[in-house]
Amino acid sequence: MKLSIVIICWNDLKVIANCLKSIFEETSNIEFEVIVSDNGSSDESIDYIRSHFANVRIVENKANLGFAKGNNTGIRVARGEYILILNPDTVILDRALERWVTFADRHPEAGAFGCRVLNPDGSFQNPARPIPTLSGYLVSALYLRWLGRLSGAFACDLYPGWDGRDERPIGYQHGCCIMFRGELLKRLGGFDERFFYHFEETDLCCRVWQSGSSIIYYPDAEVTHIGGQSVSRFPIRFALETYRSGYRFFHKHYGSKGAINIRRIYLLSLGLRYCGYKLLSFFRTSESLENRLKMYQVAIKWNFFLEPIEFIESGKEPNLGYEPLAPPPRIIENVACS
Repeated sequence: MKLSIVIICWNDLKVIANCLKSIFEETSNIEFEVIVSDNGSSDESIDYIRSHFANVRIVENKANLGFAKGNNTGIRVARGEYILILNPDTVILDRALERWVTFADRHPEAGAFGCRVLNPDGSFQNPARPIPTLSGYLVSALYLRWLGRLSGAFACDLYPGWDGRDERPIGYQHGCCIMFRGELLKRLGGFDERFFYHFEETDLCCRVWQSGSSIIYYPDAEVTHIGGQSVSRFPIRFALETYRSGYRFFHKHYGSKGAINIRRIYLLSLGLRYCGYKLLSFFRTSESLENRLKMYQVAIKWNFFLEPIEFIESGKEPNLGYEPLAPPPRIIENVACS
């Protein structure tokens, strides 16, 4: 089996049909399998897949396990030389998977591969990023991304001036669409299940680099990703979950000082953004702007009262009425990411 495609599903009936259709229509010259790992969907998406895509393998998890654990159940049964992690709200374009696998075969030094991800309007979604660092987050917090055009020392959460049209090594690719060598992915244990929402792919790509393999971006495999478009809502519960994962990531890869310092950077970033948008609200108002300001207020308060090390060790956090999406994991060991 050349390629296993693992798609996590949680009430994705509206989008997963187009995803599966595009896979089968645009892939015929390689041997592949599709595995849908279902996180307890209740919208008849699994019944639809069974009746319209009988050759898709379904793993029923019976509950929402999150991105990492849900994908891992699919990874465990995958048989492919390569394993593609694919979101259900994606569409494969112009034989992309065949091109991608051919490229991977030419690069045995690489353990994972990114591709060009587009918005529905055809614009570049920019999925490839440098590995997160404290200095990079500080540059971003201070609105100094433009310095990255002058020196790579200021690269933060983007590759400045890059339009995704050329091959290059990348730190990591967003989890909507990233391909791994199957043997390496299983040897690394798949995703770290202690990350429930965000930073799962970032951590895994760190471990790919630590293994001695590289990650290469390939621009001639294109995928449309429907997600990542809406900026009109800022759900507070999910925003806080991203901060929880951020503390776990920086503690795991940069130690106690990493967790303590990222708190300071988070507060700086949130404070600057809150002040900026609050000033804007005096001149114009909208539901989106009000939601953003409310999210910033809660996030500032949550981060201000959080004790990072205590949070890592016991899961204790400020109670602001927004429960975590999953129970706190056990302590994450430190593994330097370079």
